[in-house]
Amino acid sequence: MSSTPSQPHPSLGVLPNMTHLINGLSTASSRASSEASLQRVKNLPGYTTPVFKGKEEQRAKVQADVAAKGFIPRELVANEVNWFYSQLGIDDTYFQNESPSVISDHIIALFGAKVLAYTKHDLNKLVIDLEKIDEKGNGATFIHTSLPGLTSTEGPGATCESRIDSLYLDNSTPSNCYRLETFRSTGSISATASQQLRCYFITKCNFPSPPPPSTRTDGLTDIRTVSDTAFLEKASPHTLEVYQKIMWQVESRYGPVMEVFEVEGTRERRLVIGYKMGGTSRFFSALSNLYHFYQLYSARKYVEQFSNGITIISLYLNPMPNSTGAPIEHSIFQVMKEASLLYCLPDNPFFLDSVNSGHAVQEATYAYCGWVFAQHFCNRLGPAYLHLKNILDDSNPLHAEVLNDIKRRFREETFTRESIAQVIHAHAEIIHLLYVNFAMVHYPAADEASQLGPTLSYQRLQTTQPLSDSELYDKIRRTVLNKQDLQVLESFLIFNKHILKTNFYQPTKVALSFRLAPEFLPEIEYPNKPFGMFIIIGNEFRGFHIRFRDVARGGIRIVMSRNKENYSINQRMLFDENYGLAATQSLKNKDIPEGGAKGTILPSLGAPPRRCFEKYVDAVIDLLIPGQTPGIKERLVDLYGKPELLFFGPDEGTADMMDWAALHARDRGAETWWKSFTTGKSAELLGGIPHDTYGMTSLSIRQYVLGIYKQLGLREKDITKVQTGGPDGDLGSNEILLSSDKTIAIIDGSGVLADSAGINREELIRLAKHRLTVAHFDKTKLSKDGYLVKVEEQDVKLPSGEIVLDGTDFRNGAHFRFRADLFVPCGGRPEAVNISNVAALTDTEGKPHFKYIVEGANLFFTQQARLHLEKRKVVLFKDSSANKGGVTSSSLEVLAGLALTTQEYLDLMIFKDAKPSDFYQKYVKEIQEKISENAAAEFHCIWREHARLQGAKPRTQISDELSMRLNNLQAELELSDLFDDVPSRRGVMRRAIPTTLVDQVGLDALLERLPETYQRALFSSWVASHYIYKYGVNSSSVDFFHFARDLAR
Repeated sequence: MSSTPSQPHPSLGVLPNMTHLINGLSTASSRASSEASLQRVKNLPGYTTPVFKGKEEQRAKVQADVAAKGFIPRELVANEVNWFYSQLGIDDTYFQNESPSVISDHIIALFGAKVLAYTKHDLNKLVIDLEKIDEKGNGATFIHTSLPGLTSTEGPGATCESRIDSLYLDNSTPSNCYRLETFRSTGSISATASQQLRCYFITKCNFPSPPPPSTRTDGLTDIRTVSDTAFLEKASPHTLEVYQKIMWQVESRYGPVMEVFEVEGTRERRLVIGYKMGGTSRFFSALSNLYHFYQLYSARKYVEQFSNGITIISLYLNPMPNSTGAPIEHSIFQVMKEASLLYCLPDNPFFLDSVNSGHAVQEATYAYCGWVFAQHFCNRLGPAYLHLKNILDDSNPLHAEVLNDIKRRFREETFTRESIAQVIHAHAEIIHLLYVNFAMVHYPAADEASQLGPTLSYQRLQTTQPLSDSELYDKIRRTVLNKQDLQVLESFLIFNKHILKTNFYQPTKVALSFRLAPEFLPEIEYPNKPFGMFIIIGNEFRGFHIRFRDVARGGIRIVMSRNKENYSINQRMLFDENYGLAATQSLKNKDIPEGGAKGTILPSLGAPPRRCFEKYVDAVIDLLIPGQTPGIKERLVDLYGKPELLFFGPDEGTADMMDWAALHARDRGAETWWKSFTTGKSAELLGGIPHDTYGMTSLSIRQYVLGIYKQLGLREKDITKVQTGGPDGDLGSNEILLSSDKTIAIIDGSGVLADSAGINREELIRLAKHRLTVAHFDKTKLSKDGYLVKVEEQDVKLPSGEIVLDGTDFRNGAHFRFRADLFVPCGGRPEAVNISNVAALTDTEGKPHFKYIVEGANLFFTQQARLHLEKRKVVLFKDSSANKGGVTSSSLEVLAGLALTTQEYLDLMIFKDAKPSDFYQKYVKEIQEKISENAAAEFHCIWREHARLQGAKPRTQISDELSMRLNNLQAELELSDLFDDVPSRRGVMRRAIPTTLVDQVGLDALLERLPETYQRALFSSWVASHYIYKYGVNSSSVDFFHFARDLAR
């Protein structure tokens, strides 16, 4: 059983189908759900058993050493040493690896444990715990008593494997990794006690340098060139063959690869699992809990790690004598199926408690997902908050602050992660019924029809009488008397009822994803209902994706946490932050086909952000591409029933990950949309259109600045300006390069540069072209009143005589100290100016520091701060209007990806010899023209409306109303039959699609290639924006009639 495709080669050639390449090695397919997947192997050891030739000589030394230490009576020494060497059945690996001194200590420890057990009059209490950890990090040995088929809850066995995970396996890298051999002793620990010993031998991998030459001529990895020397000495030819095949599959896929082998003439099954290092954690110990649940025990286990970054685990599993569980012939496939869930969530508290709860992995994983859902959606605000909201005026900044504070407290104090977990643990039977309710809908029917017959998980479902939603709700209500417990369990039912599709039952996956219908979101808190939402749950992260229209686009943001407290806050607010960002994106995306969307990823503390992003993307793709490969990616139960397209863009923490996501989508089979799946791709390698290189966002900001100059009859060279965001950034550098004003201050991450005489323009241009911070400014080019204060400096004396005590504090508040005609924030933290500090932007007489503000940076001002400044006659244009150039550019990047075939895309959009094609250059130029055209049109629309109302309504409010009017009209047009009028449709498409693309591909071909949902969105957005911009927000039905009449021209 194999998984999703992995990172492709740098060239864009399609990866070969690895399954076909390895068919010669095995006659069995990868199907894990049928008898056909069973591969038979001879009853031979997978590893050669080492024979330690110096064993007898060592035994004599050990016996003398034990006798000399004097802890064991001399007459018993020979018997104890003989038992240890001959009766316990310890592998020769141990004796070969350990010194006589260590072995003698272990024999004495074993004897001491027997004496202690004897004093307790219960030989079953005999506990052995021997360990030796090499101080230099070369490995370790662990030996302890172990009952087969049981997960220890106390004693050394309870923590041994989890320690091995954390010390030696979880943080493996190709340059620092370990191999593990573990086996159960064949003999009992004494004549009177039945326990056996479990031995673990961990050794640091030794990869020869240089590696041996490959014997392969097909370009595939030769396992012998990446193997540890000890592994090559011990592994049988058949083991090498099996591991080689697994390795090729792991290299070509993203998630785990699993195979089962039947050992001829026995009931033993060997489960082999391969995955990339770092793909999961605590997995080795979690697997033991899994097979113990099915009353299996392991005779031997191996973990092999390879220098190409691949880990392979091999488990030799046998049924427990007198087992009451399902026969191993069936249960092994359930172990295999559930191992894929464990790979996603190995550290699941609801499975670790399976002794008490009885939850199988599937039930426990469902409980974990419901736990996460409840954490985000149990803490709703309720009628008390609604009553308060109706009394207070949330347009009043002070009232809004009170409401926000109350909302935060409601969220923090009602339900905690711990209290929700306690409810789940306390109501195991209800959780089981809720799982059955979920599974009866989403369990794939294909499993029933497999040759094996219904799987164990399906059989388990049949043993429980499924209840209807209303019956289940009634049972929960009657069973659970505590109101808060009831609310938690009700949230599970809400979760079930709103899942449209999930990868929960996919044979292989790296994280769990659920497409939810958003109808359960309360209108009081989320007044604008999203079109669709996804929740993604991984071992080291959780995430959401929200979109407000079917065709929607927005960035994927990684929310990093500084510490545990910060992580808890981020966790509570993650969905609300995601919702707010997507809603804001909707306002900005008003005149492009894609509506607003946003994704957020919250990594656990210490988790690698890139790995979280990759798992998030792969899990989302599981729900976008119908599964086609039995045992790998199979068809899901899809209650949504329509194809979906998501478009991702770069955001905080993900700017350098867009190439990987696009190539991974292609590798997963998204041939028609991989080119448009992400924006912000690298220009040379993947034909992306970088905003900063071509000044896309700055072009729209510039139109607003120039619009103000033109409307008020101002000369740019006379205008004084303050700018946040320095010459090292996208917006800051392009604002410098495009402008010719008198800039008196620039504030960036490195410090504050100011000169009341005007900062030297030539020196600023030099910094902007080299993308350097203001800290690199040549101070000899400052006037006598100019200064540069760097964040790391202290006690700096300014020309005025003022002493700056701390450079960082000075920088953080610098935007409040300067006065100028124009303020253009091109960088800075969100809500840098808010209702509590906006008064600092006015003098003691209430006169604003700035006459004109064009908000380039996202959310630099809060809404209340904007309104406060506009009341004081500041001409202010907010971010969602001013900086929309970037989203326009990304939208047209998406259009090129959808419109061009893969070959056309490779020829026209990807650079050749580091140079763009003529088509690319023309297309970029046309995008720039469209950005300027759209920005100028919106500017004039807002200016006209403000003038018509004689300033009675602030421009900020007009901008928001314009966005909402555009979005509403676009939504109405998408549902109307105007699109079905072919002449109108063709007329709009000819104007909406850049001429460069129409000339290259042809309008007819474009209309065939573009998905209909996208065409409707493109048609509607063009009509809505051009109509509103022309006739204004107060246009009439007659105006629209005249406008629509000309669409076909």
